[in-house]
Amino acid sequence: MKKKASMHKEEQQQHVEQEELKGTKEPAIPSDEQPIEVTAEEVHREESCSRIAELEKELEAARQDAEKYRGEALRYAAEFENFRKRKEREASATVERVLENTIRELLPLVDDVHRILEHAPEVLEKSEEARPYVEGVQLLQKNLMKWLENKGVKKIEAKGKKMDVNYHEAITQMEHPEAESETVIEEYQTGYLLGDRVLRHAKVVVAR
Repeated sequence: MKKKASMHKEEQQQHVEQEELKGTKEPAIPSDEQPIEVTAEEVHREESCSRIAELEKELEAARQDAEKYRGEALRYAAEFENFRKRKEREASATVERVLENTIRELLPLVDDVHRILEHAPEVLEKSEEARPYVEGVQLLQKNLMKWLENKGVKKIEAKGKKMDVNYHEAITQMEHPEAESETVIEEYQTGYLLGDRVLRHAKVVVAR
């Protein structure tokens, strides 16, 4: 009887120990579900990488904007330069037109001065007192021609030249034994050039 009681007690003790062991033993976690420990350094690295990516994106956007603004600035500069040159050409053309018109208006006066001096010998033969007036007209002619020369005006060569419709205007034709056909034998009105442009064609008489 004592032996049975002792065996029963041992079984109970073993059962208690097993239960205690079950209570303290943690359940096994599969290897693929093991918790991953993240360090502060790794977190900082990830944040840094994310921030760098954002900054690179912002930098690229800024580069694109800068290139866009640079292109616009170059275009505006080119447009302004073209505008400036166009205005300069227009201003220069206006000045040239004004000068050209002014000279054309003066040419009849120049013609009158030349005609007066052509008849000066006859006047001087009749009256010596007219000499101061003739000399005054000569001075006026000299100053007029100097002013025209300074503006780039020059006479068109006509007498003895072959007729050229670009520079000469034939008002009549005449027989001339000593001149070839189409040769200018007389200049009725002097022609003038302003640079390379004809201000007034020379009116001439041409040999037939």
